Amino acid sequence: MSQVVTNATKDDIRAAYLTAEELKLAVSLLYQSYHDDPVFLEIFNAEKSDYEQRLRSSIREELNAFWQAKQPIVGLYLGETLVGVACLNSRQDGVTAERFWHWRLKMLLGAGYFSTKQMIEKEETVMAAVPMTNFHVLSFIAIHPLHQHHGFGHYLMAAVNTLLEDYPESEGVAVYATNEKYKVFFNDVDYEFIKEVAVGNVSGSLMVHYRK
Repeated sequence: MSQVVTNATKDDIRAAYLTAEELKLAVSLLYQSYHDDPVFLEIFNAEKSDYEQRLRSSIREELNAFWQAKQPIVGLYLGETLVGVACLNSRQDGVTAERFWHWRLKMLLGAGYFSTKQMIEKEETVMAAVPMTNFHVLSFIAIHPLHQHHGFGHYLMAAVNTLLEDYPESEGVAVYATNEKYKVFFNDVDYEFIKEVAVGNVSGSLMVHYRK
């Protein structure tokens, strides 16, 4: 994958695939980013006292599933520090709504039956609405809170879009944005609004970046 580099800071900004040793840090970044996400607040019932534990467990198992299925997990680095992460999956490459049994078992133990069922239904709903046959879905994206609002999100998305060079069969990348500011952000990085999609009681925007 092409690296993204800038001279705007003393240290280089670069993008690269994550290593196994960095998964735990990626989980922490994603947990902070999705703690108040409307979809996860509903799926994991934020009113319950163990919401944070179940959310963290879910994100950890999702990343482990992506890693085991060799799905692309992209890190954004400032020098040697991981400041952002993006996780993609492809219906064709192994991580789909029909999760393999050990993922289901760990999710059931950590998040509960109904939360696991809703996670799978959420992915099925979004996948079914994508107007492409072969594509990737941007399942998670996060920038460290201390590095937000400095353009790092745009660097990370440039890396995600460039990632298509490694997957010539992929027609593009789809994302489900549940917040108006996220919709504006993805529009800025060349994602086209497709339609509103309801997941449970939450409505969000399905957006797509088509391969150029």
